Amino acid sequence: MSEIYTVIVGILGLLAVSGLFVGVTNDAVNFLSSALGSKAATVKTVLTVASVGILIGVATSSGMMEVARSGMFNPGLFTFHEVMMLYLGVMFANVILLGLYNSLGLPTSTTVSLIFCLLGSAIAVTVFKISSDPALSIASLGDYINTSRAMGVVSAILLSVVIAFTCGSFVMYLSRMIFSFRYTTPFRRYGSLWCGASLTAIVYFAVFKGLKTLLAGNAAVAWIDDNLPLALLICWAVCSLVLFFIQRFRINILRITILSGVFALALAFAGNDLVNFIGVPVASFDAYNIARAAGDTTLTMGALAENVPANMTILLTAGIIMICTLWASKKAIVRVTKTELSLTSQGGDDGQEQYGSSLFSRTIVRAALNVNAGIERVVPLRVREAIARRFEYEDVEHSGAPYDMVRATVNLTTSALLIAVATSLKLPLSTTYVCFMVAMGSSLADKAWGRESAVYRISGVMTVVAGWFVTAFGGFLISFLVGLVLIYGGTATFVVVTLLCGWILFRSRFSNKHKDDEEHPAQEAPASTVDIIAALREEVCRTMESATKIYDRTMIAVMKENRKVLRDMVKEANDLFYQSRERKYTLLPTLKRLQSGDVNTAHYYVQVVDYLNEMTKALLHITRPAFEHIDNSHEGLSSEQARDLMAINDDVEAIYRRINRMLGEGDFSEIEAVLTMRDQLFEAIAEAIKSELTRVNEARSNTKASILYLGILTETKNMVLQSRNLLKSQQYFLKHRQETKKWF
Repeated sequence: MSEIYTVIVGILGLLAVSGLFVGVTNDAVNFLSSALGSKAATVKTVLTVASVGILIGVATSSGMMEVARSGMFNPGLFTFHEVMMLYLGVMFANVILLGLYNSLGLPTSTTVSLIFCLLGSAIAVTVFKISSDPALSIASLGDYINTSRAMGVVSAILLSVVIAFTCGSFVMYLSRMIFSFRYTTPFRRYGSLWCGASLTAIVYFAVFKGLKTLLAGNAAVAWIDDNLPLALLICWAVCSLVLFFIQRFRINILRITILSGVFALALAFAGNDLVNFIGVPVASFDAYNIARAAGDTTLTMGALAENVPANMTILLTAGIIMICTLWASKKAIVRVTKTELSLTSQGGDDGQEQYGSSLFSRTIVRAALNVNAGIERVVPLRVREAIARRFEYEDVEHSGAPYDMVRATVNLTTSALLIAVATSLKLPLSTTYVCFMVAMGSSLADKAWGRESAVYRISGVMTVVAGWFVTAFGGFLISFLVGLVLIYGGTATFVVVTLLCGWILFRSRFSNKHKDDEEHPAQEAPASTVDIIAALREEVCRTMESATKIYDRTMIAVMKENRKVLRDMVKEANDLFYQSRERKYTLLPTLKRLQSGDVNTAHYYVQVVDYLNEMTKALLHITRPAFEHIDNSHEGLSSEQARDLMAINDDVEAIYRRINRMLGEGDFSEIEAVLTMRDQLFEAIAEAIKSELTRVNEARSNTKASILYLGILTETKNMVLQSRNLLKSQQYFLKHRQETKKWF
C-alpha cells in the first residue's frame, strides 16, 4: 500500500483534533447557556457537570459513526482510493468553510456541515466514476448517493425551528403564569411538582437519547419502553417526592434541575454530535485498516456499511480532548454564549442595535403589534391587567443574571423533551437548532423582547437561522469542488490543497484569534461604579494613544502618497470608531448599573462616551478621504500644503502628548497649557485655510488636493476640540469624586 494513504490518515487525524477544539468551543453553548445565563452555579461547577456528561456520552457514540461511513453514500460501490479522496474532500471543505464563514462573521452548524460536505464530496467522486465508465450515466447517481438523508436533515431544520420556538414560547408562558417573576412563595408549594416534571423529562431524555445505545437490550429499559406512560408517572412521583424533602432542607431545587439538564444535554452532545468532529477521520481509519489487511487499494469498501463498533480508545481520547478544551477555553466559551444571552436577556431593551434592522423583522414586529392591539380590544381590561401583573419583571434572585432560574429550567426541560420525543419517533433533529430556538421562544414569552429591541432581536435570530441554511449550500458547493480537484488532480493537487488548507487553518485559529484579542480584549462587564469608571478611563487612555498614532502616520503617509499605510490607517480608525459606537449603544444599560443617586457620575459617563464617539468619527473622516484620494491616483499635496500640514501635525502631536500624560497620571496641572496650545493650533489652522483660499483664487492649487487639504484641517480642529472637552470632563469628574469623598 502506498505511503500516501498513511499520510492522508495522519492529516485527517490532525484535522479531527482541530475539529474537536473548535466544535466544543462553538457548540458548548447548547448545554451551557441556560446554566450560565441564570447563574445557577459557578462556571467551574457547570463545567464539572458538563465534563462528566461528556465522558459518559462519548462511550455511547459508537453507533452514530455510521453516518460518516454510509449515511450519505453507498460505500460498496466505491474503491478504497475513492473513499479516501471523498473523506479528504469532506475534511478540507470543512476547513475552507470554517475559515470563510469566520472571516465573514457567519454562524455555522457542524451537523449541517458534515451532512452536506459528505453529500457534495460523494457526488464529486460519483461524477468521476460516471465520467470514467461509459457504461454509467447520470441516472446512476441515485445508486451511489443517499439523497433521502440530506432531505431529512433539511426537513429537520424547518421542523425544529418552528416546533422548538413554538413549544418554548408556550411552556414559558404557562410557567410564568403559574409562578410569575415573584415565584418564591408559590414555588414553596408547587415547586417540587414542577421541578419533578422537569427532572422526569430530563431523565427520559438522558436514558433514551444519550444512553440508548449503552443500555440497549436491558430488560428494565425494555419494560419502560413498553409501559412508557406508567414509567413516566412513577418517575415524576419519585422525583417530586425526593425534591420535596430536599426543599425542606432549604436547598434550591431549581439549581439541581438545571445542573441535571446540563449533564443530560452534555451527554447527548458527546454521544450524538461527536460524529461531526471525528466521524470522517475514524471512518477513514477503518477503511485504511480494511484495505491494508486485504493488501488491495482497489478493493470496494462494502465493509464500511457493516455495523462495526468504533474503537473505544479513540472515543475516550476524543472525550478527554473535549473536556480539556472545555476547561482550557472556558473564557472563549463564555464569550460564545453572549450571542444567545444578548438575544434572550431580560429587561435588555437597550443596546441591541448591533444586530441591525431588516424589512422582515420590521414587518414581523408591526404584525405582532397589530395582532396584540386586536386581542386587547377583545380581552377584558381586568383580565389583561391580571396577566400583565404575572409578567412584571422583578429580580428576586438578586444575581444580576440575564434571566432567572425558572426560565433556565424551561429551556433545558423543553429542549430535552423535544429531542427525546423526536428520537423516539426516529425523526432527525439538531441539538443546536432545538436549544437555540427554545431559548428564543421562551425569551419572547417572558416579555424579554420589548418594543425597543424586538426588531433587532428578530434580526439577530434570523441571522443565525439563515446561517444554518447557508452552511448547507456552502458546505455542499465547497466539498463538491474540492472533491473534484482531489479525485482528478492526483498527488500534486493533494499537496497543493493540503498546504492551502494548512494556511487557512493556521490563519483562522491563531492569527485571527491573536488579532481579535488585541483589538477586542476579553473583559468582564464591570459591576460597580468604581469598576465602570476605571474601565472607561482605561479606554479613554487607550483610544487617545491610538488616535495619536493613527493621525501622525496618516499625515506622513499622505505626504509620501503611501497607499498601503493609508489603507491600514483607515482600518484602524474604523475599528476605533466602531468600538466607541458600540459603547454608545450600551450607554443606557451601563447607566442602570451606576449608582442611581450619583447623577454627576452618570453625567460624566454620558459626556465622555459622546466625546470619544465624536473624536473617533473626526479621525475616520480624516483617514478615509486621504486613502481615497491616493487610491484614486489623484495628484498629491503641494509642497506648501505639505509644509503647513506637517507643522499642524507637530502641534497636534504635542497637544496629544500632554493630554495622554495627564490622562494616564491623573494630574491636570497642565490643562491651561493645553488650552493655550489648542488656541494657537486653531489660529494656525485658520491661517492655513486662508493661505489655501488664496492659492485657490490664484489658481495655484489642484481642486482635489484642495478639497482633501481643507477637509483634513476642518476635521483636525474637530478632533482636537473633542479631545480637549474630554480632558476637561475627566478633570471635573475626578474633582467631584474627591469632594464627595470628603463628606463621608
